[in-house]
Amino acid sequence: MTSESTQLHSRPLLISFRNSNMNISLTNNSLTNCSSNGSLDNVELVTNISDIIPYKERPETYVIPLLFFLIFLIGVVGNGTLVIIFLKHRNMRNVPNTYILSLALADLLVILTSVPFTSIIYTMESWPWGELICKISETAKDISIGVSVFTLTALSADRFFAIVDPLKKFHTTGGSRRATRITLCIAVSIWILAIFCAVPAAVGSHIKGFPEDNVQFYVCYPFPLNWMGGRYPKVMVLSKFLILYVIPLAIIGIFYLSMAVFLILSTRNMPGEMQGMHRQVKARKKVAVTVLVFVAVFAVCFAPLHAFMLFFYFHPQSLELYNAFWHYLRIVGFCLCYINSCANPVALYFVSGAFRKYFNRYLLCTKQKRYLSSQFGARNTSMSMVSMKRNQSVMSRKGTVPTNRRHGPTLPQETSVTLLGTGGFYVCTDL
Repeated sequence: MTSESTQLHSRPLLISFRNSNMNISLTNNSLTNCSSNGSLDNVELVTNISDIIPYKERPETYVIPLLFFLIFLIGVVGNGTLVIIFLKHRNMRNVPNTYILSLALADLLVILTSVPFTSIIYTMESWPWGELICKISETAKDISIGVSVFTLTALSADRFFAIVDPLKKFHTTGGSRRATRITLCIAVSIWILAIFCAVPAAVGSHIKGFPEDNVQFYVCYPFPLNWMGGRYPKVMVLSKFLILYVIPLAIIGIFYLSMAVFLILSTRNMPGEMQGMHRQVKARKKVAVTVLVFVAVFAVCFAPLHAFMLFFYFHPQSLELYNAFWHYLRIVGFCLCYINSCANPVALYFVSGAFRKYFNRYLLCTKQKRYLSSQFGARNTSMSMVSMKRNQSVMSRKGTVPTNRRHGPTLPQETSVTLLGTGGFYVCTDL
């Protein structure tokens, strides 16, 4: 695809049209056709003035920055809380949660290094951040995607072996502590692999300028057009679709299909005396469902973007067929790939009771309320005990036990003053 045709990838995708179709013409106003490989020679996009919606009148100009602010807020709070839970609570440091920690770190990476800068793509006409931020943003996005999909694959494999053959998995890893260390090694390897997959973005991302009405505007473009004879964009789009989407999801699907078959057969053949094992399998199934929710969220979030990229770079008439549908599909895919970075903590809150408890503790301060309640309860008990001891001490010094003419000796009378959490008190007399 030639440099002129990239204008559709960068510039026209930022333009909304009142009509569903747009006119593509040469600079001399003569019509042109796309070649078989989807490239254009000396083509620029021309639309009627009445068809172009100005920036201030487009809904995405206002909706997308607000959406990205929510993505940033929820992503930082949610994923940050996940990291705190893992680091502060030893009981949460197990194999699946180690992978979940890796997912949270990958999401934080893209939220902190990409979301603040790409949120203005549909608001401003030109990329204002320079080439360094362009490289960092594109690289962080690819690393995050790679870590996410590879970690989900590893999680699915771990859940498969935990359910199908837990004893073999236990003996192979050498126990829970060694299993956690092995998981850490796998997680680090996943990050190294994801960084390797992001090297093309780090090297190839650049700022490309386009002249328009004697004004130069700039876009952050990830594909150098002079690489591989102009075929580089197609190679990268197809490679990402296969390596970061189709192949991992296919492997995950095989694992979960095998788990489903195993669970169906084992439920029928499980004798009554193995109910304990049944409970363990049920617990592992809950974790497997959590992983499956993560996988479904990832698949849904990245499907529209891959669909658009394949259409634009591989359809021989993508420039002619580009209309309002593809324009808004591009926007939806652009937003969903970032929504994925804040969706995991939200999904985890609803499907995991253990994480929901800690989320409530840190975000809703439920632990602090219980702590204050128990603190005041302890103070009440302490004041009562002090009063009782003082009463008994006074009675022992007198050396007499009060008597009652009708009922004989009476027990020492205790009057205790109990402080309340609200600052008040009450007097209790025990006979």
